[in-house]
Amino acid sequence: MNNEWNLDVLYKGLSDPSYGKDMNALKESNASIHALVEKAKDLPEKDRAEEILLALEENCRIFYRLGSYLSLRQSTNTEDGDIMAQNNRLMKIYADGAADFTACDHILGELSDVDALAKESALIDEYKFLLKEKKKSCAHLLSNDVEAMISAMDMTGGSAWSRLQSYLASTVKVDYEGKQITLTEARNLAYSPDAKIRKAAYDAELAAYDKIADSIAFSLNNIKNQNIMLAAKRGYESPLAMTLEQSRMTRETLNAMMEAVEEYLPVFRKYLRHKGELLGHKNGLPFYDLFAPLGKSDKSYSIEEAKEYLVDCFSSLSSDIADLMKEAFENEWIDFFPRNGKEGGAFCAEINELGQSRILTNFDATFSAVDTLAHELGHAFHNRQMETARILNQDYSMPVAETASTFNEVHLGSYALKNAKGEERLALLESDLREKTQCIVDIYSRYLFETAVYEKCQDKFLMAEDLKEIMLDCQRRSYGDGLDEAFLHPYMWACKSHYYISSLSFYNFPYTFGNLFAEGLYALYLKEGESFIPKYKEMLHNTGCSTIEESGKQIGVDLTKKEFWENSLKLMAEEIEEFLKM
Repeated sequence: MNNEWNLDVLYKGLSDPSYGKDMNALKESNASIHALVEKAKDLPEKDRAEEILLALEENCRIFYRLGSYLSLRQSTNTEDGDIMAQNNRLMKIYADGAADFTACDHILGELSDVDALAKESALIDEYKFLLKEKKKSCAHLLSNDVEAMISAMDMTGGSAWSRLQSYLASTVKVDYEGKQITLTEARNLAYSPDAKIRKAAYDAELAAYDKIADSIAFSLNNIKNQNIMLAAKRGYESPLAMTLEQSRMTRETLNAMMEAVEEYLPVFRKYLRHKGELLGHKNGLPFYDLFAPLGKSDKSYSIEEAKEYLVDCFSSLSSDIADLMKEAFENEWIDFFPRNGKEGGAFCAEINELGQSRILTNFDATFSAVDTLAHELGHAFHNRQMETARILNQDYSMPVAETASTFNEVHLGSYALKNAKGEERLALLESDLREKTQCIVDIYSRYLFETAVYEKCQDKFLMAEDLKEIMLDCQRRSYGDGLDEAFLHPYMWACKSHYYISSLSFYNFPYTFGNLFAEGLYALYLKEGESFIPKYKEMLHNTGCSTIEESGKQIGVDLTKKEFWENSLKLMAEEIEEFLKM
């Protein structure tokens, strides 16, 4: 079994004739869209809409294929100058067509009666939701030329600052125990069973940030100020308001979820304090022991063992999910191990046109690493449900993006705990609570941090020291007395790539949404059994054509009410009570 993914299904390299052919095809597609925009006003409204939709479909197919290949190549070698140059070339081609893409959005957003046109055209009927969303977002579009300029300038603006953060975080050398390791390797040592290793790695990690903190602070300030400016120019109240509209989610739903989270923070703090006591700490849990394993779970997993465990686990839930996992392992979809220049963390990228996904992880043979694989393979399962949707309908919103992944984690945790006893059960239960605490408590601190940065950076350039103080304050507000005040993590803003996406703000609360939504979905699965799975797959399939609230209604819940979120948090509270008694 290969330890690295294979991208030959896309291109066999930059010299592959298909790669050059697609680059040229993308330029030709841009030219075709330009010509179509020029003649659109002379076409009947139905023909105009159909021709633009078909042209955009073709453009997306080519762009996604090229973009997927280059981003995947760069994620495993951030120092590859050739790939960086090709990525810049691709973004320039995209930027060259930005004015015409904006014109298409204007044309589609100005259709007189989408419902009436949908009765005349099967294509328009399939894109009815998309066209209504276009009509809504059209109110926030600037002129075609201005949108084109924004897209072009982002290449050397927000996107460039984002690439700088990724480059610095993936290449900085951490001085640890007389040798140099990557930041990812240092952060992975937080899971070591050896307390001395965890503390030494924490100290080394914090020291390493001093080398790159100022540069990353410049990245964060410039990206956030760019987002503030664009949100205001487009008529949004704030970057959060823009994110919520992009997420197809109401503020009512976000508030209901966050109010429930705030209500349950003291419960999670009890878990953290108790874990601290078990590890010999008196003033709460120090950050360097946040991921410390408890109990006796010395089991390590080879790649083959991880595959067998996951396939066995999910066969009882759904043969479709289990079969996809087997396919991912056996067909070289996964890049497993950390190495110099490779991005930290994990992600799943869809290649829906070819019925595949690609998964990056930094596998360290622990159960947590198996859990990460289950999470990313959940994304791949979501992607699979989208394969039959038309390409412009495959773009589901940010909050539901974490639903299938977290649903997988909930099932894996339940499966692992079922037959575990004693120290093994303690280890598994604590591991599960550790991850849920990240999705609830730590994500809440990140939400508070991003909110505060947006408020403060408009009036003051936030230097590294300012950002450290903001992060510490947000950790105190979220973790409370669950963490030891003397050992927090002032640099959690520097290592999280989610803050540095120029086109996206608040990539934090979707994790909380995904976790709590998945808990609620899994409770429905336990109640309804196998009959729930077809509804679940259908809901995932429809996420490209549904608001968040509509996705909830499809499975029978009201996401605007705090009650749903409280019910999911109660399930986590029950796990915490069991942990406190063990």
